[in-house]
Amino acid sequence: MTAFLRSPCFPVALLLALGPAVAVAQFRTFAPMVPVILLLAVIAHWRIHRRLPWPRMSPLLALSLALAAWGVVASVWSPELLRGVETAAALGALAFLGAAAAQALSEDTAENRRRLGRALVIGLVLGIALLAFDHASQNLFRRAVRGFPTWTPFIGFGLKPAVSILALLLPLVLAVPGLSRIAKAAILLPGLAVALWLPGESAKIAAVAGVIVALLATLAPRAVARLSAAALAVVFIAAPLLFTAALARAPDLSPLPVSAAHRVLIWDFVGDRIAERPLLGWGMESSRAIPGGTQTFDRGTLDRFGLDSPAERAGFAVPNAQRLPLHPHNNALQVWLELGLVGAVIAAALGAAAMLAAGAIGPAALGVAVSAAVTGQLSFGAWQPWWVAAMIFAAAVIAGLAPRRA
Repeated sequence: MTAFLRSPCFPVALLLALGPAVAVAQFRTFAPMVPVILLLAVIAHWRIHRRLPWPRMSPLLALSLALAAWGVVASVWSPELLRGVETAAALGALAFLGAAAAQALSEDTAENRRRLGRALVIGLVLGIALLAFDHASQNLFRRAVRGFPTWTPFIGFGLKPAVSILALLLPLVLAVPGLSRIAKAAILLPGLAVALWLPGESAKIAAVAGVIVALLATLAPRAVARLSAAALAVVFIAAPLLFTAALARAPDLSPLPVSAAHRVLIWDFVGDRIAERPLLGWGMESSRAIPGGTQTFDRGTLDRFGLDSPAERAGFAVPNAQRLPLHPHNNALQVWLELGLVGAVIAAALGAAAMLAAGAIGPAALGVAVSAAVTGQLSFGAWQPWWVAAMIFAAAVIAGLAPRRA
């Protein structure tokens, strides 16, 4: 046990066991916690081996650093120069740290790496139970953390990021060594049920997609991995054309929830801005400063998409119903908007490399990659620190759970 406490796997196992529950309390803590945990894993490896776990320059790492480097370059013409440089540099540093930590975990002992699986099971069970309790009790736990404010729908919807982290980690259950099929099902099924019960459509889709792809990959691993890689690459390259074609006829959005309709309107606005600067984009982190982005939608736009009732017009007249609130809620469109065609090509190659690398490791890893991709195309900003940290942490865990040959 003492050897485990000093191993690279221990800090990662600690976050695995507590992370899903911590995310319910405050998901943003992943942004500072993950770098610290990964650094502790690297330091533990150095103490044991007296050398740093220097990662090999795989296509996945090389493309991650290339995207970060282009982000630094694209900050030059961004209205958010300093923020863009800071974000891009942090992305590159975190990607390299994650690769180093993954190398450290992969070189740890077999017994220590098995403990990662046990910690994952503990973390998911606690996280699923706490999510269910909090939602059923009108967010009693989350309100207690925040000093018991009056309940509002906003507090309930705040569980969405925690569900997204659950969706990200859930497929890894399939990679836990020594866990029976019954035990795996006893975690996967309640996890999916809670994800489907709680608010957040994108988190639900990601949870289901991740598990389904992982199960399909057990039957045809190479085919599913290649199909996933090709699909994600096409999405990144063709995103402006796909969205423009889909929205050209202005589909009636009135049957959709307001949040979903708002997202479609954002994508329509972003498509027009991409067309103005398609090659190099508006600059890294420019989404928050695009001209006209802070304005609300005019009546002509609402009428064009069938949002012409008094209630719908009132709903889109509030200040937070902006044309572009901070980011497009779609990673492919955000990359095009900020980094242009150059960034989209790098991102497409990076996405494909991630899918192929995950597929080479195993079905569970591919399920995690697909879950992350679905969330990225439907929800959070491409550079949101806590979400990027969560994805890199999951990638490091995959390296720890994978067989040494992978």
